[in-house]
Amino acid sequence: MDQYKQIKFERQLAEDILSGKKTSTFRFFDDKHIQVGDILRVVDKVEQDNPASWQFIGDIDVHEVVEKRVGELSASDWAGHETYESPEVFLDTFRYYYRRPIDKDTPVKIIHFNFVKSEKRQPFLSEGTDLPLPSEVKLYADGGSRGNPGPSAGGFVVLDMNDTLLRASSKYLGITTNNQAEYHALKGGLELCRENHIKIVHVYLDSLLVVNQMKGIFKIKNRELWPIHEAIKTLVNSFQNVYFTHVPRELNRLADAEVNKALDALRNEV
Repeated sequence: MDQYKQIKFERQLAEDILSGKKTSTFRFFDDKHIQVGDILRVVDKVEQDNPASWQFIGDIDVHEVVEKRVGELSASDWAGHETYESPEVFLDTFRYYYRRPIDKDTPVKIIHFNFVKSEKRQPFLSEGTDLPLPSEVKLYADGGSRGNPGPSAGGFVVLDMNDTLLRASSKYLGITTNNQAEYHALKGGLELCRENHIKIVHVYLDSLLVVNQMKGIFKIKNRELWPIHEAIKTLVNSFQNVYFTHVPRELNRLADAEVNKALDALRNEV
């Protein structure tokens, strides 16, 4: 399963994000391949040299990424970013941080974001570390097809009942319809929950069709959906309870970001 991307800030910068003063960041040598639509978990490095003190404080939603060379930076690129005494101090700061040579010809990403604060701070876990899954969780799932039918992907996230992100996953599905992708995303999320012996799952989907079909309110008219619908019904029977709720698309942004991540990765490979 894919783990959500994390982005770390020193204490003062984290405080600036919390206050709304900082809404952009510079990234050199971007090994996370940050792009528009990414949701990144923000880590406050409370005590710089003590990872045990670090905490998750919320998520940032990337809405714009600009790539330039350092020597091409203009005044507009500094909007929402902390300033430096001089260009040389700026370069020295990032040379120290990355431990690599940086000069006016070095490429840099300017990442503009919106910040969503967590209701409470969560302990920091190293990337790749999975939080244990409790017996009751929230599952947000989404699927999408660029073409309908066309290249498709499914994505889901699992949260505990306090909305702490526990798992995030995306998968390219090949050529399918939107509805098929929605069902595959739901099936993948429920399979993960079953593998982790979860008893109660609160499922949230922005597809009213799938929600009503899973509740038995709507009939399955498309025969291509029959097999996966039956497979999910069997999955549902392996839990103590599964509740299906329709939510607006804006409340399903984490799962939607997983879908776009898989489809964008495919586009970048072509």
